Amino acid sequence: MAAAARAASPDPHIPVLLRPLLDAVAPVEGVWIDGTLGAGGYARGLLEAGAEKVIGIDRDPLALEMAQGWAGAYGDRVELVQTTFSHMDEAGDAVDGVVLDLGVSSMQLDRAERGFSFMKDGPLDMRMSQAGPSAADLVNGAEEAALADILYLYGEERASRRIAKSIVKAREVEPITTTAALAEICERSLPRPKPGQAHPATRTFQALRIAVNDEYAELVDGLEAAERVLRPGGRLAVVTFHSIEDRIVKRFLQLKSDSGGGGSRHAPAEAEREPQFTQKHRKAIGPDKDELAVNPRSRSAKLRVAERTGAAPAPADRNSLGMPQLKRGF
Repeated sequence: MAAAARAASPDPHIPVLLRPLLDAVAPVEGVWIDGTLGAGGYARGLLEAGAEKVIGIDRDPLALEMAQGWAGAYGDRVELVQTTFSHMDEAGDAVDGVVLDLGVSSMQLDRAERGFSFMKDGPLDMRMSQAGPSAADLVNGAEEAALADILYLYGEERASRRIAKSIVKAREVEPITTTAALAEICERSLPRPKPGQAHPATRTFQALRIAVNDEYAELVDGLEAAERVLRPGGRLAVVTFHSIEDRIVKRFLQLKSDSGGGGSRHAPAEAEREPQFTQKHRKAIGPDKDELAVNPRSRSAKLRVAERTGAAPAPADRNSLGMPQLKRGF
């Protein structure tokens, strides 16, 4: 099935955890939303597994342009919508499932002109929507303290202050406008990595991408939108790639699956409430050995799945979700 889905497009992208995802949400039927369409791997997988229709959402106009190459084969079973997944409830109603594959896609990483990767020299951009302030604007305009906060809170970069100081010193000489220039600054700021360690620019590029695209706020807004758009019994499946976004998803689902009550001698009992989700799989699902051998990108991926109840949607307590909080604007 997955092979058939990939054969429908010349794109070499391999969707991470596709088989475990389809197994976890089976049976696949009805209308689904793929909130992070990208190269279309999940959308095609859902269609091949039995979905009657998939609404493919992406903020990146390039993703929708590329989808024209394969979506036609499915006729009116595919609907393409350019928006953020936090607005998915404006594109559908009472759907049977929602899939979110978080982070940056291979399609974006592989294009030097998009500026997402330190492995390819290109303009320092990183905008998924191709609109608004770029990473270059942030790097050249933010105060040193704000840059350090971004690198530490969004990228978990322990050398954030050192790198931020190096960025400010470099931009005083000339603006930092390319991925190669920023990667070189990161390399000069950190010790040479040992074999098996990540490139010195990895966490800095991750942090800037998240800040430019406001990914953590978008994630929480997207989870709440999924809660609104799913019918009772509908499934939500989210694939994450690093610890912060996985923590947000985990705590959101824990909070939404909790009926309250309990309490102890140290804390009063909470009023009981009807949970918005139930979790069949309490622990995250990771890649098996076969997938790791075929797709090394899957090594950090985690899949979390939940089922919508009939309880009315309610805003999440964002202070309980572990979202990084910047002290300064940028």
